[in-house]
Amino acid sequence: MGSFPGHVLPGTLFLVVGVWHIWCAIVRYVSDPKSFRVQAWNPVTGFNGKLKYLELYVIAIGGFIDFCIELFYSTHLKLFVHGVLNPTHMNNFEHAGMLLMFVVFGVIALLSEKTRFLPLPEGALCLVASVAFCAEYFLFYFHSTTHKGLEGYYHLILVLLIGLCIATTICGALMPTSFPVDLSSGIAIALQGLWFYQTAFTLYGPMMPQGCNLKESEISCGSVDSQVRGELLANVQLFGLVFGLLGAVLGAYVLAVSRFGRPPEIMMDR
Repeated sequence: MGSFPGHVLPGTLFLVVGVWHIWCAIVRYVSDPKSFRVQAWNPVTGFNGKLKYLELYVIAIGGFIDFCIELFYSTHLKLFVHGVLNPTHMNNFEHAGMLLMFVVFGVIALLSEKTRFLPLPEGALCLVASVAFCAEYFLFYFHSTTHKGLEGYYHLILVLLIGLCIATTICGALMPTSFPVDLSSGIAIALQGLWFYQTAFTLYGPMMPQGCNLKESEISCGSVDSQVRGELLANVQLFGLVFGLLGAVLGAYVLAVSRFGRPPEIMMDR
């Protein structure tokens, strides 16, 4: 069982990083399509280089804060019972492990960029990012907390979106000059963040479907019809998020073209 803050906090991290990735991929492409390269992370330009590694710090520090919340705050420091991990908080331990993988990615990328101890090519960083998404995927797929009914349906969609993040980051390592791959990676990450938000507002907030309710830490629907309506509503919500995000991406592309360049001419075979 989750909570509203437990979905909003990671959702915010994924959404911010995803939107930044989308914008940077578009700007780099319209500025110089011929030299475009996939990037696992994107530096912040200007400010005399002081904010260059801001994205990596957001991932590492934000992930670490969320890690501490899951491991220490949510468990009330009751990590062990009779010499074994507290079975009451296994889901918190799993969430903490998943978040730790993103912290590891941020630290590895920082070491690669700022030191000479761990020089890694961009493709290798993409693969490290894909490992973090794989850890997240297996966490939600083999979760110790059994998600049933409507809650299970929302988490099934989340697992599918995480799978898209895995696929796009791996493709980024295999196709390092592909703009569609880099753009798709940012879209998948942002969409995952949006779905965390949608899950929070629907299952733990004011958008609970009619006929379903949250009671005693469980989401239950009064009838099969109510659950089916809730699942159909989830499909509509996902479509709305995809449609809205793609519209925002097109708007960002038009804005980037007007400010930083113009799209390459498309040569038509005659």
